[in-house]
Amino acid sequence: MLEKLRLWWTLDTQAEEQSADNPFGPLTPHQRRDSGPMLALAFGWGFLITGLFIGGLLGAGLPFWPELVWSSLLGNGVNFIVGALVGYMGYRTGCNSGLLFRLVYGNVGAAVPVLFLTVLLIFWQGITVGAFSFAWVQDFASPWFYVVAVFAGLLYTWTTYYGVQGLEKVALPASLILVAVLLYAGWYNVSAAGGWDAFLDLSRTTAAKNPLTNVQAMNIVIGSWIVGAVVMAEYTRFARKAWVAIAIPFIVLIVTQWILQFVGAMGGVVSGNFDFTVYMRSAGALVALFGLIAMSFALWTTGDANLYLPSIQTASVFRRPKRVMVVICGLLGTLIGLGIYQRFMDFITILATLAPPLIGPVIVDYYLCNRMRFRTELLDRLPTWNPAAVLAFAVGAGSAFYSPPWIANGLFGLLVSMLVYGSLYLVAGRLGLRLGHARAVAESEPRQAKGARTG
Repeated sequence: MLEKLRLWWTLDTQAEEQSADNPFGPLTPHQRRDSGPMLALAFGWGFLITGLFIGGLLGAGLPFWPELVWSSLLGNGVNFIVGALVGYMGYRTGCNSGLLFRLVYGNVGAAVPVLFLTVLLIFWQGITVGAFSFAWVQDFASPWFYVVAVFAGLLYTWTTYYGVQGLEKVALPASLILVAVLLYAGWYNVSAAGGWDAFLDLSRTTAAKNPLTNVQAMNIVIGSWIVGAVVMAEYTRFARKAWVAIAIPFIVLIVTQWILQFVGAMGGVVSGNFDFTVYMRSAGALVALFGLIAMSFALWTTGDANLYLPSIQTASVFRRPKRVMVVICGLLGTLIGLGIYQRFMDFITILATLAPPLIGPVIVDYYLCNRMRFRTELLDRLPTWNPAAVLAFAVGAGSAFYSPPWIANGLFGLLVSMLVYGSLYLVAGRLGLRLGHARAVAESEPRQAKGARTG
């Protein structure tokens, strides 16, 4: 028994390299996946039920037209731009987010963004666990809430254990069921309000009670999906075509979020409650049952995705088998899920503020400093730290708390981290120094490195 446990815990690099989603190196061409399953996975992943809750929160503080529509467009647009930039990197390099962070932050320095994102994603996992349970039990104080939450957490852990292939099996049925229910929900809510014009009047009246500014609304939208945008490479690295690598974040961060947020806003305005399962119950027992089934499938897909992401990253950085990290992260997410869902909005605010600056140095380093050329064969020869990347993240995250009132906190922090890293990179170049990936390239070509130091 102990020997089996030791083998389960011990990393077998060769076995991981032959797996469908090797976390320790770039994917090979035969590990890439067909476009159809990848786009279906994007729909399943994008239908995170949180979009309905976000829509409800927006609908409680903004008139549906034009303020809510535009705030949703701008917030989702920021997430899409980040997701597309990161997603294209994943496609071009075949690297997951952990490897991209290593190329920029350094082999040890990558632990800073990876650990930070792992904590955020495990908390996200806890939110999906709690949301699944509350959808069925509707009572945080009931013992059944904890029973169902533990069941959901173990279910997500079991299916994620089998990697991206397991996610694909869940994604398509979840998407089809949820789309059907959402279309009905949108029609039902407008009809319940007395038609489109009556709904818009009700929306303006509701928003006047607890108004949100456009910047506050953008922060809410950005926080709801910015972590997904930052780690988009986890999925786009499987794409075989560039358009698929861009289509995945577009589907996830634009198409599905608009649908979810708009339907969530309609339901919140009409019912006065942002919880999807609550106002769907008012439409009748049969509709409520389909709503619960749809939500359960969607949360199952989302829970698998949220667990897959930190498992791949931590496996890459801490050199442990992916299966081990799935179990560890899954159990932690299950435990956290017993209490985090009740603090959902506080968590969204933290995400919107602190997550975007993490990716700023990576975007600048890849697209500007290294001109879209990362030599992934140098992963084992990277420097231990890239202090400029860590400093840029710290400054960007700190500045987000002091952003001007006309710009979203997370977007301001992202721009500051990019500016700081780009400036430090230029200064280092003037001094004849090389940072991160560029240093590994210089050390692999001694003559060029010498010329750079004396030039």
